[in-house]
Amino acid sequence: MLRFAFAFALFASPVLATQCIQLSQNETPMIWRAAAGDSLNPDQVRIVYVAHSAFQIETGEGATAVTDYFGGHGPAGVPDAVTMNHAHETHWTRFPHKDVKHVLRGWKTEEGAAADHWVELGEMLVRNVPTNIRDWAGGWEEFGNSIFIFEYKGLCIGHLGHLHHEPTEAHYAQIGRLDVVMAAVDGGSTIPIEPMVRILKRLKSRIVIPMHAWSVHSLAAFLEGMSSDFEIVFEPAEELVISAQTLPDRPTVRMMLPVGFDPSLNDE
Repeated sequence: MLRFAFAFALFASPVLATQCIQLSQNETPMIWRAAAGDSLNPDQVRIVYVAHSAFQIETGEGATAVTDYFGGHGPAGVPDAVTMNHAHETHWTRFPHKDVKHVLRGWKTEEGAAADHWVELGEMLVRNVPTNIRDWAGGWEEFGNSIFIFEYKGLCIGHLGHLHHEPTEAHYAQIGRLDVVMAAVDGGSTIPIEPMVRILKRLKSRIVIPMHAWSVHSLAAFLEGMSSDFEIVFEPAEELVISAQTLPDRPTVRMMLPVGFDPSLNDE
């Protein structure tokens, strides 16, 4: 039991139109299925938990992206695209691998303009919705974070990044529908647990993957807050394989473990 408590605490050819905003008005019942394997069907996506807030996203076409990239690539090797947020250096790197084709920084430009990304990787579209972050002086930095969204064959995957505040109505309109969302549940360095739970209940994603969990207590508070509306699945694994047709009927919190994590080393 203790080993799992410790583990949990670790935590776009032709222009593509966004499907996730269009789909946000449609609630279509879907069936849950998750399987691991070496090969993907053309409509599938593999999500691998690399570490911290970094996830590798791989499509059935072979396109890859890594979120909150700090230099760790994941098992698929050097990705086609990486997304980064600069609240802390564990969410970005000054020295991305030279073979990464698209380095997508989630914070504002030197001129002060919000990050604005729309990248097509085969049939996967990567786009962003800028948000603000707290600064070290106790104020706010405009456009310091981005929610990155990955759209692939009707599947909408969102990574909330280092989110520090609840999205506005304008943000929600830009986000659209998220079938899968990675959410920080540290309860302090990003956003407190209560507003994070409100955000996720508003989004009604079919799969929520907790990340950035600094303690068992913050994770437990998060799960308690989510349990009334979401099924909690305690089958932690390094990867998840899904498609738009194989999502769970009921919104689900799905635990994942970083690549290579061995819970047997944490019995004591």
